[in-house]
Amino acid sequence: MDRRIWVSLISAAMVVYLGGCKEAGKMSIKTEPFGQTPDGQAVDLVTMTNPNGIEARIMTFGGIIVSMKTPDRDGKSGDVVLGFDKLDGYTKEHPYFGAIIGRYGNRIGDGKFTLDGVEYKLATNNGPNHLHGGIKGFDKVVWKIEQAKAEGDEAILKLSYLSKDGEEGYPGNLKCVVAYTLTANNELKMHYEATTDKPTVLNLTNHSYWNLAGQGVGDILGHELMLNADRYTPVDEGLIPTGELKSVKDSPMDFTKAMTIGSRIKQVDIGGYDHNFVLNGKTGQMKLCARVYEPTSGRVMEIHTTEPGVQFYTGNFLDGTLAGKEGKVYQKHYAFCLETQHFPDSPNKPGFPSVVLRPGEKYDITTVLKFSAK
Repeated sequence: MDRRIWVSLISAAMVVYLGGCKEAGKMSIKTEPFGQTPDGQAVDLVTMTNPNGIEARIMTFGGIIVSMKTPDRDGKSGDVVLGFDKLDGYTKEHPYFGAIIGRYGNRIGDGKFTLDGVEYKLATNNGPNHLHGGIKGFDKVVWKIEQAKAEGDEAILKLSYLSKDGEEGYPGNLKCVVAYTLTANNELKMHYEATTDKPTVLNLTNHSYWNLAGQGVGDILGHELMLNADRYTPVDEGLIPTGELKSVKDSPMDFTKAMTIGSRIKQVDIGGYDHNFVLNGKTGQMKLCARVYEPTSGRVMEIHTTEPGVQFYTGNFLDGTLAGKEGKVYQKHYAFCLETQHFPDSPNKPGFPSVVLRPGEKYDITTVLKFSAK
């Protein structure tokens, strides 16, 4: 056979081979049934993977991150978020594992606020206060899949929900779209958009419980945390901010340099951290929020956000009564939350960044989690 023909055949074979390898290394996404809610609504589970061993599973009920698998320093994959293996664990009472929180993440004092001279009364589901959107917040509704595709270096899941005027006491028909994007660069991006037909208040976040050693493995007190925050918002006995922006200096709130979470936790008089930190940088601009390192696994999670604050919570109310994935029991301090957000009780605190959304305006917030190991 002519030498040129051999060269052409070999070249063609190499193209097919390399093309196949590239195909195997692409981003992927798949959707499958995950059961039904008690009232008969179908729930789907979407799995996104990247070529580096990162896998995110998100379901349409509550937009919940069901699992997040990332490699440790030895390349061994592990699930680093708390939760349940099946849907029924999430449809029963649980501490907002992995969920989209809305309309208002965190607390609103006395369950009420005044906007344009009109007082709005909300459910009081946390003592005298309103917490995480009320009795049936965004964590307990089925979101609609608008898009689920893998393209280039990204796998994208877009979920939408229409919160009707008066739902849980909030004004306005609110159209929300939350996009989860997994990238080839080991990032999970969360982009929140919303519009309203009446003036309202809005503060969306994600409430995942993280343990970078692996879900259910043990407590998170040995994790090393850096928070890009020189100030925090002190709270009263009901965990409602006093309105003060206080320096973290010379206090157990100071994580401006990396410290283990457990190093000063006993100095916090509410049994652990459950505080809003004021991030350095401008609201609306992307900035470093936090960096967490877990020494035994080598896993690192870095957070950037356009939000002005972050709620740092150390699973103080986990008490061993919940059995999660693989039957693992979740004890106190078995996870931490870093909920990027506007400040708690902002509708009642004129000095805090505004959470008011008006007709014609667009709510536009982004938080990015980046995973690595060292």
